[in-house]
Amino acid sequence: MKSFNVPEHYRSPLISAIKHKRKGDDKMKKDFTPTILNAGTLSVILARHFGFCYGVENAIEIAFRAVEENKGKRIFLLSEMIHNPGVNADLQALGIRFIMDTKGNMLISWDDLTKDDVVIVPAFGTTLELEQLLRDKGIDPTRYETTCPFVEKVWNRAEKTGEEGYTIVVHGKPGHEETRATFSHSKAHTPTVVVRDLEQAVLLGRYITGEASPATFAEDFKGQYSEGFDVTKDLQRIGVVNQTTMLASETQGIADYLKKLILGHYQTPVEKMGEHFADMRDTLCYATNDNQSAVMGMLEAEADIALVIGGYNSSNTSHLVELCENRLPTYFINDEHCILSLSEIMHFDLHTHAEKVTTNYLPVGKGIRVMVTSGASCPDALVERVIARLASLTENMEGLNTVIAQWQ
Repeated sequence: MKSFNVPEHYRSPLISAIKHKRKGDDKMKKDFTPTILNAGTLSVILARHFGFCYGVENAIEIAFRAVEENKGKRIFLLSEMIHNPGVNADLQALGIRFIMDTKGNMLISWDDLTKDDVVIVPAFGTTLELEQLLRDKGIDPTRYETTCPFVEKVWNRAEKTGEEGYTIVVHGKPGHEETRATFSHSKAHTPTVVVRDLEQAVLLGRYITGEASPATFAEDFKGQYSEGFDVTKDLQRIGVVNQTTMLASETQGIADYLKKLILGHYQTPVEKMGEHFADMRDTLCYATNDNQSAVMGMLEAEADIALVIGGYNSSNTSHLVELCENRLPTYFINDEHCILSLSEIMHFDLHTHAEKVTTNYLPVGKGIRVMVTSGASCPDALVERVIARLASLTENMEGLNTVIAQWQ
């Protein structure tokens, strides 16, 4: 796989050495067991896969190149480059300004842009409508487009499947940048509807079978369907694609549910599945799959707590938190500074959508076992700093230095 030129301060000699060794020992990526780092009385159980993915490194390289190639020009990002506060802060420190926030609220008026400005499209991609708006202003949206290739793969499959006569069902968070972009690209070719979870997929199923009245569809899926959507005919042939950062198992569960439902409704044998349902499993992102599988492998070990590192608005990171929470106390943190002391930790609560401080989060005793993973937009250097913070607080820096020396 291609390597990218990203700033060195995002790299970690320790994490790079671990990843390189694990990759060499497991070229087919079938081993999801964690790496155990024993630093004195601290044991760090590190997930097999985590951190920057292909799409994120590609986006960072392009963004920093845009700054280098356009000295003296105004440079804008449509919205956050990726969902990592540190990386976004670095870009802002270089003078890049964000046009919108992650929810699409305007931070800068479109009227302020001119044809001489540079606009970077973030890794999530953007809508066809915004691309056209930029072109109308004389700005080429493809010059520094950082859209993840795996997101574009979803768009291409949706287009192809739509041209074959299927309606596209997008599994994603309706307000997420990537979902908005995928919805825009898909609806340009075929009727499209967004479902946020299995519960909403079950609701959609009631419209497929005719149990629900078409008259209530507009309210049930407000803002989540394409213009002119006809419930009576557009749900007879469907295919399911995903926001690439969703739980892969949930997307597959939604696809399996809708497939079984629609085939049963039309009494279609499996061998003739294509008459009503398109198999689109190949749109699941490899990095999302690997990171989630690695967390499941990590959870087979014994530990006291799990730390998941990443931006609080990161979809893929939040799903890693959900997986860990099913097994043991889990803390979703931005960086090493969230570990306030051995008795207090500041973290994001997915259920209340707020940051809070938890006390007595570590067990009292000589040995501490901590699981560590991170989202696809989290730099490796940040993971190493979290590990170093744990080692420092538990008075195990000497042990960690020994571990680092062993991996050099």
